[in-house]
Amino acid sequence: MFIMVLVTLYTSRVVLQTLGVEDYGIYNVVGGIVSMMGIVNSALVIATQRFIMYELGKGNQEQLGKIFSSSFICFSLLSVIIFILAETVGLWFLNSKMVIPADRLIAANWVYQFSILACLNTLLVNPYNACIIAHEKMDVYAYVSILEVVLKLIVVYLLLIIPYDKLIVYGALILFCQVLITMVYRIYCIKHFNECRVKFHKDMSLYKKMFSFTGWNLLGSLANLLQTQGLNILLNLFFSPAVNASRGIANQVNGTVSNFFNNFLTAVRPQIIKYYSIGDTEKLYKLINRSSRFSYYLILLVSMPIIIEAPFLLDLWLGIVPDYAVPFTRLIVVITAVDAISNPLMTLAQANGNIKMYSVVTGSILLTIVPISYFVLRLGGSPSSVFVVALFVAVSCLISRMLILKRMVNFDVLGFAKNALAPIVLVTIVSTLLPLYIKIYFDNESFKMFIVISAICLFSTMISSFLLGMSKYERGKVLGMKHIGRILRKKK
Repeated sequence: MFIMVLVTLYTSRVVLQTLGVEDYGIYNVVGGIVSMMGIVNSALVIATQRFIMYELGKGNQEQLGKIFSSSFICFSLLSVIIFILAETVGLWFLNSKMVIPADRLIAANWVYQFSILACLNTLLVNPYNACIIAHEKMDVYAYVSILEVVLKLIVVYLLLIIPYDKLIVYGALILFCQVLITMVYRIYCIKHFNECRVKFHKDMSLYKKMFSFTGWNLLGSLANLLQTQGLNILLNLFFSPAVNASRGIANQVNGTVSNFFNNFLTAVRPQIIKYYSIGDTEKLYKLINRSSRFSYYLILLVSMPIIIEAPFLLDLWLGIVPDYAVPFTRLIVVITAVDAISNPLMTLAQANGNIKMYSVVTGSILLTIVPISYFVLRLGGSPSSVFVVALFVAVSCLISRMLILKRMVNFDVLGFAKNALAPIVLVTIVSTLLPLYIKIYFDNESFKMFIVISAICLFSTMISSFLLGMSKYERGKVLGMKHIGRILRKKK
């Protein structure tokens, strides 16, 4: 993991310096257009994972094969629809509405076509990824991560030596890497999982269930898409590609931070759905409380020095720091921390399957991000203001999820507040006091100060999480076990 982080940071720096701020911003915003075309994708991915995990919990192998085949057919149809939309509406929007310098429009169109192919490739591998996650074969991701590290270094090297338009070359190389990685996933799944073979069937009730689940989940997917790519396009319309570059840098940092807890949540998600499918509510609620806390502690451990030392860290990393990169980075990381707490609650709602009310309420709240941000920008708000809006919306969604789950599955809201939220607030306050005091008292930007602040953040977060954020049982297990994830599956 640490090597991956270093490689990601290094390659991002080289790519930014090689492409330049403007081209880097163009790459990010053009890819966002294609992502918006795939709005149904994330909803269908969640549906596929939910149904596969649910049937695995019940041990129904025959139904697993039907679910995989149904999902693959659905993704294939979706890829055709997205291709048509991307080559008509999307192409018109790129060339008519986006703020792109005239001399970079041809390169932007090349990148757009590469992004379309990458999107279609990702769509068709989603059912295979769902099977890997459902079977909890997380070691596969570890091996593929090594491949990704090697490919990133190769991309950087080729980008430097190929004597052609760097933006076009970068888009082509990223497409090649994605195709290679998805081939690895496909080959592994076909070899190891019996259900990963496409067989046409006429079980229309299964298609109906999957489309019903996908349809209601689509509202949440639309809202998440608007929060990410919608805001990206909004920033482009009001400002320039340079601001999109700042957003891209912030997302790179956020992606690095997220990697420290995403694998943890990916491992926990199948267990939540399986416990729900067999009706073990005691283990289910303990797992949700613990996974919310531990995922937040992981992100706090990594993000605190980044938030405090963002100006120095970005300058050290990039050399050239785009305007607004510092506030963007700080705000996006905080939003991710809030979402990390919510993630197990989202999984519980999906495990239930009856997500109509859940999707309508949370999706409606999330959908307010873009119109509110547009209104704020029209009133003269800075680019950072859109992320302040997104932060308030993220907190509102966390509260709404708890209340909705109370009605859906009789979720213990008070228990979650006591066993998850209260320790999180306490750990956050205690762990930040000393680093902030040191930073304010000395008030200088240097590598020595960065190392000191990082060490203090690491120490204070680990100690406060251990002493104040865990139960006596959990502390004993942490001291006696190598893998913290095992705690979550054990009954106290």
